Amino acid sequence: MGKKEKHCDPDNPEDAKQGDNWDHVALDPEHRLLLSVVPGKRTVEKVEALVEDFKQRTQGRPMNLITSDEYKPYRQAILKAYGERVVPERTGKPGRPKAPYYKPSSELKYATVHKTREKGRVVKIDFRVVFGTVAAVMAALKLSKVSHRINTAFVERQNGTDRNRNGRKVRKTYCFSKDWDIHDAVTYFTMYSYNFCWPVRTLRQRGPNGQWLPQTPAMAAGLTDHVWSLWEWLTFPAVQRE
Repeated sequence: MGKKEKHCDPDNPEDAKQGDNWDHVALDPEHRLLLSVVPGKRTVEKVEALVEDFKQRTQGRPMNLITSDEYKPYRQAILKAYGERVVPERTGKPGRPKAPYYKPSSELKYATVHKTREKGRVVKIDFRVVFGTVAAVMAALKLSKVSHRINTAFVERQNGTDRNRNGRKVRKTYCFSKDWDIHDAVTYFTMYSYNFCWPVRTLRQRGPNGQWLPQTPAMAAGLTDHVWSLWEWLTFPAVQRE
């Protein structure tokens, strides 16, 4: 954003949003539904914002399985959002009491993709169970309709789709964003309009006469019954009033 990361001055406040920026994304792989996105620097605060926003959008219910790459802040953010807060009992002994902490609930299952690299190339892909047991994670995978492996392929594919829809994110281009507010707005525009206005080939369904019927992620998730036009999506009230 604005300039290359190597040209950014960490002591210059004007460069705080310049350079490399990421889209922190929460995706439902079964329906290809984009649930939450938080653009910006890859920081603990952005990860926590993503997990909290995702939790609110899914009404706090526990997920069958959560997966991600091995970026460390995800562990604490997920534990804080879905774990159980424990307040240690006072012992009556002198000294500062133990601080409250979070422990994973019995329903929490979280695994990460582990990539082994040799000479800069990925030679092996495995997974690590962070919360829950291996048996519980494997049981959750068996219930999946789209994959029986821990992977980040669906998010990576979504990133490719968004680069196709948002020219600002194409690699090696003169069209990169120069203004953060515009970059932020266009990111939300392309990401969330994708759910309702972008038919996904792998989600299409056979019609009664054998023809292929287009289907968007929102249709697959049961949120709507038709492909929306951009005009319909843009003019739909964001806040519903009774």
